[in-house]
Amino acid sequence: MMGRGLALLLVGLLGGCVQTTLAPSSNASLTPRDRQLLAHAPYAQASIPETYRRHIVDYTRKEQPGTILVDTNARYLYYVLPGGKAIRYGVTVGEEALAWSGIATVGRMAEWPDWIPTPEIQARLGPYPKRVAGGPANPLGARAIYLYEGNKDTLYRIHGTNQPEYIGQAISSGCIRMTNEDIIDLVNRVKLGAIVVVLPPGRRA
Repeated sequence: MMGRGLALLLVGLLGGCVQTTLAPSSNASLTPRDRQLLAHAPYAQASIPETYRRHIVDYTRKEQPGTILVDTNARYLYYVLPGGKAIRYGVTVGEEALAWSGIATVGRMAEWPDWIPTPEIQARLGPYPKRVAGGPANPLGARAIYLYEGNKDTLYRIHGTNQPEYIGQAISSGCIRMTNEDIIDLVNRVKLGAIVVVLPPGRRA
């Protein structure tokens, strides 16, 4: 996998801009298990601002269809479609000092994954159990996309959330959070090995 410096240089060279147009994208494809667990979620349903709801938008950057791009500043994640379009999702991003950026690949994906807090999270926010079982109370939510550099897990994820009220903010421990409905929709589309571009704070799409 390319080094971080080269990765960031490539991000800077990709250029282009994103224009908003706006038609709602299709609803997420929920499994019976998803419907059962989300029907009894132990958190309040948040009212997501319209700008952070899932939309199909014009996309004029140069990434190939199937790529994920995260605009950290704007709190958007784009899944690139053919024909100059993308699905734009609102996200929660990492606090500035904790935000990861660069180019990675989708190393694996999981449904209602267990959460294993890292030593850093334990030290900063814990104590937590060593493993938290998957489910609607789990901070990883309904799905998780694991970001890899080469064969190495970066420990950063794109995942669901049990705090949907924070979509559009920068308060996470570095990972990218989506509503559970949106992460289900994204995982239904993305392929293993797909490129993930995370722009650093201060750089706009």
